Formats: sequence, structure tokens, C-alpha cells
Amino acid sequence: MLTSLYIKNYALIDELNVQFNSGLTIITGETGAGKSILLGGLSLVLGKRADVSQVKNTSEKCIIEASFDIANYHLKSLFADLDLDYDVQTIIRREILPSGKSRAFVNDTPTTLESLVALSTHLIDIHSQHQTQQLIQDDYQFKVLDALADNKQNLELYTAKLNSYRALQKSLEQLKASKSDMIKEYDYNLFLTKELNEIDLESLNIEELETQYEQLNNVEIIGEKLGNSKMILSLENQGIIDQLNLVKQELNRISSFGKAYEELEERVSSTAIELDDILTELDNLESQLSSEPQELERISEKLQLVNNLLQKHAVIDVEELIKIKEELQSKISNTESLDDHIAETEETLLKLQKELDQIATDISSKRSAIIPELTQKLEDLLSGLGMPNARFKIDLEKRDDFTSNGKDALSFLFTANKGSNYNTLKKAASGGELSRIMLTIKSVLSEYMQLPSIMFDEIDTGVSGEISNKMGAIMKQMSSKMQVFSITHLPQIAAKGDSHYKVFKTDTNDVTHTQLKRLDEEERIVEIAQMLGGANITESAMAHAKQLLN
Repeated sequence: MLTSLYIKNYALIDELNVQFNSGLTIITGETGAGKSILLGGLSLVLGKRADVSQVKNTSEKCIIEASFDIANYHLKSLFADLDLDYDVQTIIRREILPSGKSRAFVNDTPTTLESLVALSTHLIDIHSQHQTQQLIQDDYQFKVLDALADNKQNLELYTAKLNSYRALQKSLEQLKASKSDMIKEYDYNLFLTKELNEIDLESLNIEELETQYEQLNNVEIIGEKLGNSKMILSLENQGIIDQLNLVKQELNRISSFGKAYEELEERVSSTAIELDDILTELDNLESQLSSEPQELERISEKLQLVNNLLQKHAVIDVEELIKIKEELQSKISNTESLDDHIAETEETLLKLQKELDQIATDISSKRSAIIPELTQKLEDLLSGLGMPNARFKIDLEKRDDFTSNGKDALSFLFTANKGSNYNTLKKAASGGELSRIMLTIKSVLSEYMQLPSIMFDEIDTGVSGEISNKMGAIMKQMSSKMQVFSITHLPQIAAKGDSHYKVFKTDTNDVTHTQLKRLDEEERIVEIAQMLGGANITESAMAHAKQLLN
């Protein structure tokens, strides 16, 4: 519900701050008084593109701010989707800066015009005689039918499953499209994996393999050097060990003469022991040496194979080769299981399709059942609005494909006159007739669902007398369930309001200003009397005005 509207520095409005109540709110004023300015400002709050030419004083910014009570609108999830802070007292503000740039805020959070439009459609609906395009749109006609048919839960379930169905369809198409490419790669990936499997990469120690190769490849020089080393150490009377023993004997003779000599002898003894160990190790290594041409060839081939793989796959170590092998095996496995995956997806799709068919059938059945009631309600209401011969023909035909509205094709046909053929609303109804049809539809909808606040902008144009009285009665009835605004020139409608505002112009210092005032009881009588009889108010006009108000 719109609770307040603040406008500053917009068109002919310097500053305006007005509070609104629930029920039926009437707005009147002479032609050109500025009712369109009021609507223009409100439209900016609802997401209309800003026009800097509408700024009154271009040196200051223009501000339009609207407050809404949305406690009963169930919009928390929408606020979350739009990344906005939810508050039951929501404030929407538009600013147009002197530079021409505009900004939008919801509860002081900056937002985009797209988000503003998405939110505002749930808050207020501005409807004029020239804004009846909704009526001729399939989605709106389905909305009307489903509201009466109580299809909300079915449609929510259908929409959720339809989204899953379409996502799965897309996935299946991608699987099938990639199948041929994956099959082409399969043989090559299999070949690469076979190459990598020729070596047990996981247990391969490349450093140890290279060490073995060096030893086998240089067995002769290793044997020669080991033998020379042994000879140097053990040559009789000339070897290092014999010579060191002589040193030890010499030092032994003086070791008792001082600590330093004793320690030196011990060091030489330790060295002699270490050299004996070294000689033993040299002897062991020499005895273990053997020439193994076949093993050397095997290791050489293995090293060559590893190096070729490293070069082929452009990597530097075995760990990376193992990773590549795992990736190739995964691709092979995916290709081998692709047919199974496709079959499983097709099976799931078929199951979803059957579920969707069943839900769509339930939706269609409920629609078909409610059509006679909807038709009767609309025709009865229109009969009271001066269209006694108005008739509707609403038909459903089953479609083969799934749409956002189920599997029905909706035919919403109309005729306003006896003997005339049924046709689409766009072709069969005039502008004035469309306005009355829209009013009746909104009236019927208000009985079955929570509608946003609605503002009827002179939809009573061309209507007078008893018909206008009945239009007012419909609006009054609607206002018991929702907030209704009516911008009108008709006293019969104006008299039915719970509150009444007048738009008027004043001239101050040769400058024209638009203002909006809430009328008290006496002022309402005068305003309605003027609407009845013009500027020169007669006693009979005053009496008629009081009669209408009472």
C-alpha cells in the first residue's frame, strides 16, 4: 500500500508531501491542473527513465520518494533475489541530479532501474484508458484464469519441474554434441595411455635408474680405479697403510713424553683403522663389479623411453607424467561411459516429462472447470457497465510442447454486440470498452488474489450517468480488499471515495505551481458541486453533491 509520496523540484511542483490511507482514494482537478505531473513523478519511482527537462530548477536535484507498507505482500524472496534490504515499510527514492544523471534507492540501498521495475510491479499498478495492452497478452489472460482456478501451487510445482526439464534437455544436447568429438579423441587417448603404461611410473625412481646406468656403463674404469686405490693403500713397504704404521711406531716412542704426542699417536691410530676399513670396502666393491651388457641395455632403453615421454608431453618430471596419465584415463572412462550417461539422462527426462504432463493436465482441468464461472462474472459486471450484450468465449486447446503456462493454448475471444462474430479483444473492443473490461477483470482478480495498489487514471472517460455510478461501486468494492486510486472527472465516482485530494495550480510571483490538497467534508461538497455544475455553484448542485456523498 502506498502510504506517502514526496516530490521536490519536479515539473511545476516545488515541494509536495502527501500521506495516503487504505480504501478508495479520489484525485480530481481541472484539465491541465497537473494530475499528469503527479503520475509522472510516481512513474519515476516505479522505474521510468528520468528526463532532466522535467527538473524545475536545474541547479538543484529533483527528489521523488514513495513509502509503501508491504507487510502482506510476501516479497521477502524477491528482495533477496534483487539483493535489497527488506523492510515492511519500504521506501523507494529517485534522484535526478543537475548533471542529468539519475539514481535509484530502495531502503537507502542503491539499485538499478531494472530492479526497480521488477519490484514496483508488485507494489502499484497505474492503469489508464490507453494502457490496456495487458488484456490482449496470453500471459495476463492465463494469470486471470489461474487465479480463479486456484492453480498457484500447481503452477509453482510445474515451473520448478519445467526448469529442471529444460536444464536437463540442454545437458543432453551438449552430451550428444560432444559425443562425436570425444569418440575421435578416444583412440588417441587410448594410444597415449598405453605408452605411459609401458613403464610403472608410480614405482619408478629415475635417480636410482640413472645411477645404475652410470655404474654399468663405466664398469671397466670403476674396476681400474678401485684396483689402483687398493694398491696405493696396501703396496708392501710403500703403501699408505705400511707408511702410516711406521709413523705410528715413531710417535709411540714419544707418546709418554707429553699429552700432545699421545693425542697425535691416537689420531694416527684412528686414521690407520679407517684406512683398513676403506681397503676392505674397496675390496668388496671390486668383488661386486660385473659386466652386464643385457642389464645395461635394458636400463638404457628404459631411460630413453622415459625421456621420450617427458619430451613428448612437454613436462620435466615423472610426477607430471603420472598426472597426465590419470587425466587421459579419466577421459577414456568418460567416453566409455558416455552412452550410459546419455541413456540415464534420457530416462530421467522421460520421467520428468511424464510428471510435467500430469501436472499440466491437472492445471488444464482446473482451468476448464472455472471458465464458465469467469465468463459469467465478467458478463454480469459488464452488463451493469452499459455493455448488456457483451459475451466472452474462452477456449483451451491442448499443445504438444511445454510452455511457461503449461500445455494449453488459450483463446480469449469477445463480442460486444448481438449478431457480431467473436474476435480477439484487440479487434473486438474499443478503447472505452477495453477500459471497462479491464476494470471488471481487476475486480474479479481482487476477490481471488492479493493485488498491488491500483491507480485508475481517467478510465471513466466517455462514461456518464448510472454507468459511472456502477464503475464507482466496483472500485469501492475493490477497495475493501486493496488500495485503489481513481483520477476522475465524474462526481458519481468522486463521491464514493474514502478520501479525496484535489490537484490545482497557483501563481506566485509570476510562477505557476502545482499543488495537491486533501479535502475536508465541506471542501468535498464544493468540489463535487463544481464537477456537477461548473464554476458557478448553484444550490441544487450543492444539494446534489451532498446527496451523492451521503
